Amino acid sequence: MNHLRFNLNGEWIEERDVSPTTTLLRYLRDRLGMTGTKEGCAEGDCGACTVAIAERGGDGKPVWRAVNSCLLLLPMVQGKHVLTVEALKAEGAEGYHPAQVAMARALGSQCGYCTPGIVMTMFEATYRADLDAPWKLDDQLCGNLCRCTGYRPIREAAEEVAGSCPNDRFAEELKQAAPESIALDYEAKGQRYVTPTSFEALWRELDAHPDARLVGGGTDLSLEVTKKFTVLPKLVSLEGITELKALTELDGGFRLGTGATISELEAFCQERLPSVHRMVRYFGARQIKHRGTLGGNLCTASPIGDLAPVLLSLGATAIIRGRAGERRVPLDEFFVGYRKTALAPKEVLGAIEVPRVPSSARAISYKVSKRRELDISTVSAAFFVDTDAAGKVIEARLAYGGMAATPKRASRAEAALVGQPWSEATVELAAKALATDFTPMSDHRGSAAYRSLVAANLLRGFFDETREVRQPALAGQHAATVQRGEEVPRG
Repeated sequence: MNHLRFNLNGEWIEERDVSPTTTLLRYLRDRLGMTGTKEGCAEGDCGACTVAIAERGGDGKPVWRAVNSCLLLLPMVQGKHVLTVEALKAEGAEGYHPAQVAMARALGSQCGYCTPGIVMTMFEATYRADLDAPWKLDDQLCGNLCRCTGYRPIREAAEEVAGSCPNDRFAEELKQAAPESIALDYEAKGQRYVTPTSFEALWRELDAHPDARLVGGGTDLSLEVTKKFTVLPKLVSLEGITELKALTELDGGFRLGTGATISELEAFCQERLPSVHRMVRYFGARQIKHRGTLGGNLCTASPIGDLAPVLLSLGATAIIRGRAGERRVPLDEFFVGYRKTALAPKEVLGAIEVPRVPSSARAISYKVSKRRELDISTVSAAFFVDTDAAGKVIEARLAYGGMAATPKRASRAEAALVGQPWSEATVELAAKALATDFTPMSDHRGSAAYRSLVAANLLRGFFDETREVRQPALAGQHAATVQRGEEVPRG
């Protein structure tokens, strides 16, 4: 299909001559003159460009998802239903959406620049049936900045509509909004975008175009377009391969498809893998988590990627797929250098397998950054320590991000723990051994000395926090990275 087709505000649109690296934001504003959707940062930080897209939820039924239109390349909405703020008001004075009414009633808008994006985030909240804890509403809103009003009236407006699930025209539209096939082979302006829907089709594309760039949710790659103005002649999307999105339980653990979004991973791991859930709570804003994928986060091989340390600590295995089949690589052998992985040409990361955490083990993850929400880690860490009946350490995996050119385990600190009693004195020896495991760099996020101190203190905090509960969940309204070592109700 050499044209784009998607439903925008209730009408199907076809496009044939728009560059495939045009963002949805620029398309709306520049080509259609729909200026309700604003541009603030063009990198997914401010939320002014938020729109809603119908996506399949965990039960297979369509749900509205708020996403950043500045990070969506236009082919990424192929076959989908998209709503902008212009769609919310029906004809007549009484036609405003409940989210708009609530914002006006609570005096949640002044200059109005951020308001459309906030309203679209509240629009998603209106139709969510799972906002059953205050932190979830915080999480819903954290991707939207407002420089005028202050957040109290905005939160009050969100509280009024969140989870109300009105049986209105948008609920009715959602019933008909099951995405059409997103299979695509689109070329315009000297650029090509392909979305295969099977592995066989993917291998054919990679055989024919081995230099093509792979893209998942686009939250990282799209920045090359919006910030560096990079010309990307050939993109192959993995979004159409359903098998890559599966999150399943195995007899001895879990298989996490790398095409699963971070928000899907978050819901799946809340009860099953608390250590992963703690990390993805602060992976990014909900708009980012609706698009960013597990595979994308790992395959960028960033030394400060959020998911690598926690999966390293859990002893995960990378399942790599190519035309010849699957091969298994321990995740601690997957990162081979700065921004480099063990993937060979024409291979993709198909899944991550994670063993179940035994009841005797302690497992937890931490992220330290200048802001709690929507920020890049200065230091991240994840720990797994298993002990025998006598309290001696029989297995230890201590993994860090932000401390080296790759996400890395602290082998010398691990060796200081294994065979020793799990005690404050042993942990102190391991904390000192970290100095021989890492030589971190200084940058604008933190000095080398600061990073070294934080890394050691997180290990000490891990010992303290897991005294009572071995896999503590993250408190809804916590004030620090390390919490008190007590059970925290999940949900």
